[in-house]
Amino acid sequence: MKSYIRLLEESVRNNWDTPFLCNYSGEKFTHGEVAVSIAKFHIFFEKMGIKPGDHISLCGKNSARWAVSFLAINTYGALVVPLLCDFTIDSIQHLTNHSDSVLLFTDTDIWTKMDKDSLPALKAVVSVNEFTLLYSRDKAFSDAYESISEEFGSRYPVGFERENVKFINPGAKDIAIINYTSGTTSAPKGVMISYENIDSMIDFSSSNVHLDPTKSIVSMLPMGHIYGLMIEFIFPACSGSAIYYLGKTPSPTLLIKALKDIKPMMIATVPLVMEKIFKSNIKPVISKFPVNLLLWIPFVGDAICRKIGKRLTETLGGKVEFIIMGGAALNPEAEKIFKRAKLPYCVGYGMTEASPLLGYSDPATYKAGSCGRPVACCEIRIDSDDPHHIAGEIQARGLNICSGYFKNPEATANAFTEDGWFHTGDLGISDRDGNIFIKGRSKTMILSANGQNIYPEELEAVINSHPYVAESVVVDRNSKLVALIYLDKDAIKKDSLDEETISDIPENIRISSNRIFPSYSRLAKVEIMLKPFEKTPKLSIKRFLYK
Repeated sequence: MKSYIRLLEESVRNNWDTPFLCNYSGEKFTHGEVAVSIAKFHIFFEKMGIKPGDHISLCGKNSARWAVSFLAINTYGALVVPLLCDFTIDSIQHLTNHSDSVLLFTDTDIWTKMDKDSLPALKAVVSVNEFTLLYSRDKAFSDAYESISEEFGSRYPVGFERENVKFINPGAKDIAIINYTSGTTSAPKGVMISYENIDSMIDFSSSNVHLDPTKSIVSMLPMGHIYGLMIEFIFPACSGSAIYYLGKTPSPTLLIKALKDIKPMMIATVPLVMEKIFKSNIKPVISKFPVNLLLWIPFVGDAICRKIGKRLTETLGGKVEFIIMGGAALNPEAEKIFKRAKLPYCVGYGMTEASPLLGYSDPATYKAGSCGRPVACCEIRIDSDDPHHIAGEIQARGLNICSGYFKNPEATANAFTEDGWFHTGDLGISDRDGNIFIKGRSKTMILSANGQNIYPEELEAVINSHPYVAESVVVDRNSKLVALIYLDKDAIKKDSLDEETISDIPENIRISSNRIFPSYSRLAKVEIMLKPFEKTPKLSIKRFLYK
């Protein structure tokens, strides 16, 4: 198994003149240009006295320069601390301190809101937007930054060429990334991800998703989160692909335009994005007469679905070969059509502590409703007397599993079983072929009055299939199930619903859903939320806020 640093080194040399890190409708860097920027930053780190193993924080919006900064840090042997720019300023400051960072790359507007006096260990701050020096605690550091170009010219008098590319390759067990799962100021959980964790994930990804260096990747997930960081950045960076950054979570209209322009080979996203595309582009077609009847006639329905698949593929740019979804279950209604349309998709399973994948299947063998089979670098077991029928906690161990949490020994100890398996906190079952089926989080499972386990995620999948529901959360109130729904305003506007019809939606949802739900999990009430549910960076609803 090759190290990701060596794979990256080879990719940069082999693809020297081709596009590498690109902002959609913005600046673009070739592999050679990225290598030059990395070499210049290495000179700066050296002159600052930064050593391999030192910690450097990186906080900003997705961009080509964010990616250059990340690579410059890791290829120097320093540890990257990617912080989500959605964290509060107080949290960003706290985590920069907690991570023992000596240098910070960040957006200019974020730095203007920070208090430098509360960051005593910080030596300097570099703008991730423009690569200018925003702050220096010592004039020597400012001088070092100003002399980078002069020193670079002195070291490479005939120019910097591909043979000059040589990155520091730390030990497999050395920590490469500390990825904080939240911005909390009390005992934050910084997941320690080693080079071995990354190497095992790149090795698995390369064996299962064959990226073509002549084709492109679109990046829409936050790189401050391990899912986007690994699948949309580090993996394709080792494969020679051009990566296009959309900057922020795009609207469906902007996303579709970008996909048509970029024509990506692979799309990594969350089910919510694909469900929106399904609702806006496909559902209106299959809901109309006579398509809604023809769809379920053998052969005829399959032909219709193939046309839908072709149309959807064109919407996604026309060249997509892999659509990898993660973070939540896919709406069953959308999944039925995607499967029949032979869309090349799968729903995976993972978490930050797994770097990130635990489950994945090739689209050709992916089983609908599952989240794939255990990845090759990891073992999965289900803590249940009957793991094929009775849900139990999913536990994992393997080369991709983190070693624990930075400066948090209590959380680290609680994360593993006595025999060394990682507690995922997820409940699930598996079939005879090893496919994993998530039932819900152990923390969200609701125990009914008669002792039945209720998984709110399963109920929400049914509720979300209603044409006027954008998203939902099912909660337990005094032993009664209540569905909180946020309405799909675009669908309501498109169908020109009047106020009376809108007011009937909650009760209609309750009645139609209860026809499907078993008696112990029927809804007592449905309430409309006036604004969207608050979400994590990977677009999972923050359930703890809703009771």
